[in-house]
Parts: sequence; C-alpha cells; structure tokens
Amino acid sequence: MGTRKKYPSDLTDRQWEKMKPLIPPPKSGGRPRIVQMREVLNGIFYLVRSGCSWRMLPNDFPPWGTVHYYYWRFRREGLWERINDTLREMVRLQEKRKATPSAAIIDSQSVKTTEKGGFEAMTRARKSMVASGI
Repeated sequence: MGTRKKYPSDLTDRQWEKMKPLIPPPKSGGRPRIVQMREVLNGIFYLVRSGCSWRMLPNDFPPWGTVHYYYWRFRREGLWERINDTLREMVRLQEKRKATPSAAIIDSQSVKTTEKGGFEAMTRARKSMVASGI
C-alpha cells in the first residue's frame, strides 16, 4: 500500500486476503496491469462510503478513470454479485450454517405499497394533480 494516507474505508490485510482470489487476473495480451488492485478496490470503497464524485477521488488513489473503469467492468461482468455471494457463503459457513439462506423476509412496507396499487396508483394520482393545476 505504500505510504499513502489511510482511510476508514480501506481494506484491512485480512479483508484483502479474502478478496484477492476473487479479483480476475489481468487479461492476456496487451499492456500488462500496472495498477495495484487493492488500491483500486480501496478507491471504489472510498467513493461509495464518502459519496464523492469520481473526479473528486483523492490523488493518493489510482487515477479516478482507472478506478471508474474497474468499477464498471466488474459491474458489467457481474463480479460484485459473485464477490458478495462468495463472501456471504464464507461468513455463513464460519457460523456453522448452510452456505445459502433457506428463508426470506418480505418487509411490510413493500406489502402495503402493493395493496394500494403500487406504482400505478401513484402515477394516476400524479396525473390528476397535474390536470387539476395543483
């Protein structure tokens, strides 16, 4: 990691050891990967945690364009979902539970919205307000 400032969103050594095998290797051919993937992930986690814009990413992370590229590439390839699934399974197995959950919870707010007609009911109300000049 070098001598850059440490942020609360940075991966710990233990977290990085669990994440490292989940990151795809560099693509064959073309330019070799020179960016440290741990620092790319730290940049992504900083951005998500702080809510700053891509271009406001502190300069001690890799260039914002590089961090942005990997974020969208991983999103497009479904890597974030696979990482989440893998880490969730690891935690569940550590707790001596089945790797995948066997139950789901439906939150009452979702049920209430559905009973009222959901999006369609809200859309009709909005149209009538516009039509009446409100």
